[in-house]
Amino acid sequence: MAMNKQNTLKGSFSLCGKGLHTGISLTVTFNPAPENHGYKIQRIDLDGMPIINAVAENVTDTQRGTVVAKGDVRVSTIEHAMAALYAMGIDNCLIQVNGPEFPILDGSAKMYVDKINEVGIQQQNAPKDYYIIRKKIEVRDENSGSVITILPDEEFSITAMCSYNSKFIDSQFATIDDMSQFPKEIASARTFVFVRDIMALLQAGLIKGGDLNNAIVIYENEQSQENIDNLCDKLGYERMDATKLGYLQHKPLTWENECTRHKLLDIIGDMALIGKPLKGRIIATRPGHTVNNKFARLMRQEIHKHEIQAPIYDPNQEPVLDVNRIRQVLPHRYPMQLVDKIISISGTTIVGVKNVTSNEPFFTGHFPEEPVMPGVLMVEAMSQCGAILVLNTLEDPERWTSYFLKIDNVKYRKKVVPGDTLIFKVELLGPVRHGISSMQGWIFVGDQLVAEATFTGQMVKNK
Repeated sequence: MAMNKQNTLKGSFSLCGKGLHTGISLTVTFNPAPENHGYKIQRIDLDGMPIINAVAENVTDTQRGTVVAKGDVRVSTIEHAMAALYAMGIDNCLIQVNGPEFPILDGSAKMYVDKINEVGIQQQNAPKDYYIIRKKIEVRDENSGSVITILPDEEFSITAMCSYNSKFIDSQFATIDDMSQFPKEIASARTFVFVRDIMALLQAGLIKGGDLNNAIVIYENEQSQENIDNLCDKLGYERMDATKLGYLQHKPLTWENECTRHKLLDIIGDMALIGKPLKGRIIATRPGHTVNNKFARLMRQEIHKHEIQAPIYDPNQEPVLDVNRIRQVLPHRYPMQLVDKIISISGTTIVGVKNVTSNEPFFTGHFPEEPVMPGVLMVEAMSQCGAILVLNTLEDPERWTSYFLKIDNVKYRKKVVPGDTLIFKVELLGPVRHGISSMQGWIFVGDQLVAEATFTGQMVKNK
């Protein structure tokens, strides 16, 4: 499965079970969705079948799971399903549920992963829009002492470190370096709860569907025999000696650090609500849904500020096309050759570079006392990258010339001066037809967007 393209499901699948908090019977169905759809959750049991966008700012509660809402319409306990979709590389999915929460199933993401593997994954045409972490970003929760930090990395990876102040699970850590490890190493990790918390949850009208088939229950502080008898009856567990402390569940622990692996699973599910796949390494200390959501909201703000991310430019890397090869493709020469090298090219996208020096001829008159690169030449340089992109698909590119037909939506955001290095990113907006191509381009200095435009060009064969 190629990860540079968006993916959806090849077919629909459903899972049935009871809700952890409501205890009612629920069915959740996962459907294929078109490109750039993202994750959306639909309440098919309500009039009008309202849809909630599964994004971080729509999270309204994080106390005992992740709850998303739109107005009065709520859906809770979505994190296990979201983790499975994200880790399996599914970008677009319409999820339909006939109640106010997803079924808890076995308390893990395993059943979701199994069903995704069963129906298969469909690659789509649109590129997968990664958000690449370029600098350290950190969120702290002063009340809980939780910290989530993300650092630059080539892939998405997570390390979770937890401290439970418990004689059975004190300090643990879990890590995943590659999402391909998720089905085997993380998906089966079950949710967990301490007996000391269950009484309060039951009194609050929650975990009506909780039992020892869908959670690890940790009994570490001795309770009265009457309380333990009542608890065992409600959980469907054989009555036990209240003096015997330890784990209560029908299935033994899969891993010694299963609880922290489940925390890592929850992190992945909450990061799925960022709306874009990440490339970076998360280090989470004492994570929980509250700090997870706080971090996901911050990431969405970062993405909004850098809606179009600058390509990564490593000046030590060999160019795909150097200046001599560019001259074989383009007819431009000094002073109008405005692209120094091409560092990346595919069928639909190109990335080029120009080093702006104080010796550029246009600085003589633009302006003598304050040298500023003319905006029209910035657009010209961007269009030269676009011309290389299109001409590179031809067998004899030197026999063709590309001409402007139209320029639209030009925006200049910051002046360009001597010493700046321009990075151009140009994408085809559609297939080239009859020699005519439409493109969108962006110009960056470092990480900052300085100009953008859409333009149309025509390729004409030289006489």
